[in-house]
Amino acid sequence: MAYQALYRKYRPQTFSEVSGQEHITETLKNELASGKTVHAYLFTGTRGTGKTSCAKILAKAINCTAHKNGDPCLECESCKNIASGENTDIVEIDAASNNSVDSIRELRDLINFSPANSKYRVYIIDEVHMLSISAFNALLKTLEEPPEHVIFILATTEVHKLPATILSRCQRFDFRRIDNEKICERLQFIAKEEGLSLTDDAATLIAAAADGGMRDALSILDLCASSSKEIDENIVETVCAMAGNEYLLEMADCIKAKDTEKALMLIDRLHNSSVDMQRLLSELTAHYRDLMIVKTVKGKKKPIICSAAKLKALNSQAESYDIREIMYALSVLSSAFSAMQTGNRRCEMEMAIIKMCNPSLSADIEALELRISALEKGNFASAPPKVEERAAEAITEEPEISQENENEDYNEEIPLPTEEDLPPSEPTEDATASKEPISDELTELSRWKEVLSRLTVECPLIAGVLKGSKAYTKGDFLLIDAPNSQFRSLINSGNAYYKNSIRKAALSVLGHTYKLGPYSPEKPKDETDPLTQLAERLKNFEIN
Repeated sequence: MAYQALYRKYRPQTFSEVSGQEHITETLKNELASGKTVHAYLFTGTRGTGKTSCAKILAKAINCTAHKNGDPCLECESCKNIASGENTDIVEIDAASNNSVDSIRELRDLINFSPANSKYRVYIIDEVHMLSISAFNALLKTLEEPPEHVIFILATTEVHKLPATILSRCQRFDFRRIDNEKICERLQFIAKEEGLSLTDDAATLIAAAADGGMRDALSILDLCASSSKEIDENIVETVCAMAGNEYLLEMADCIKAKDTEKALMLIDRLHNSSVDMQRLLSELTAHYRDLMIVKTVKGKKKPIICSAAKLKALNSQAESYDIREIMYALSVLSSAFSAMQTGNRRCEMEMAIIKMCNPSLSADIEALELRISALEKGNFASAPPKVEERAAEAITEEPEISQENENEDYNEEIPLPTEEDLPPSEPTEDATASKEPISDELTELSRWKEVLSRLTVECPLIAGVLKGSKAYTKGDFLLIDAPNSQFRSLINSGNAYYKNSIRKAALSVLGHTYKLGPYSPEKPKDETDPLTQLAERLKNFEIN
């Protein structure tokens, strides 16, 4: 006798055996027990969650002559014929290969015949979303008013592709992803029945890889059983071509340390070990997702499925990460996943790792925010000295905020730079010829563009934010009028790097060390009575 796959051998035969879909099976059992079945059902959900199994159980239960509280008895003649495949009144149609209008027309002609051996003729149409538009139109009238002896059960993984006219004619049931604990329980039960030794950690790893699908979990268990009767984590990782937890932790450590060379060599080792790059990308994404959860969910119960040893390792690694670093990594990995569908998988994986190790190579807003955060913390080793101008221009502008007193320095406690602090570069010809005259009167600075040009070298980020700005001098104060309010946020961040960059650029061009302050134009005092103003304005209108 040919070997039967585990997912077929242990397919549920009654609603009570279906795992993780109690919200559906209980409803169906109650309908059957009360005799209130409908003419069309729609089962939707991700793969391997029990749609086809429930459809077959429903077909048996409807025709069972002695069902038990809605469950088929499995002992009557009808149940035995359906289980053996001898009952011609249960018709399974694969819409992926029978999606034409002619197939539906043929079905429509056949349903008028009475069932041969059963009370109902049941049509199970799998992957119904694959039907063509004309086929859906041909099915509409029949689906709405089928003969009394006909019941339709439609199954799909992509319900959004079904026309609203089809959805409105069916009783819909949404199948959820099966809880990992229930998958582990089922795996342990089947392993015991098959004489296999399955560790709890291995069952957890299989459940995580199955992503809520019982069929996928049993298929993985089948593969593992072919390799060894003693199934542990190493067997599962080898069979599934997974990168073990230690590789993911090591990769994340390399990214945190910005050790690009070591990270790329690790990818090379994994590639040579036949680890699929798309699988590695998916697992690394899941790893950073776990770090995100550990970092943000402080309670004991966390939405993570892993062993106690891995949870301990995640907690340890999460302490070294900033949440913005984790979010940036997830953003890069998500983009790489899309690019990997059409590009070279290994190359896309390596590019993603390089970007995560070097945020300066990315002009994305997430990378810019990460670099600004590094500057604010004084982490200049990880913050690049230059930022591309287009990244600076990408900062979102906000409504202008109210200015403070014009004589207030942005950071009075920071020592002002002197000529010794200037970067090693030659001053401009105008700056060496004469210093900018100092006046107590408010004067617009005509050489502000030269300062901005110098600032582009000193700190391109601030130069980009100051695009379109003006500056004024009043005594020892340099008053800046910047339309981009992001400038004020950077200056008030408490980081001396931005402030001193402006001072150095001004000293280089103007030959004088200024204090920084905001520019706030004086508003003319208007002592006119508001009623008088209104009366003057009404004079310009002819009132009938």
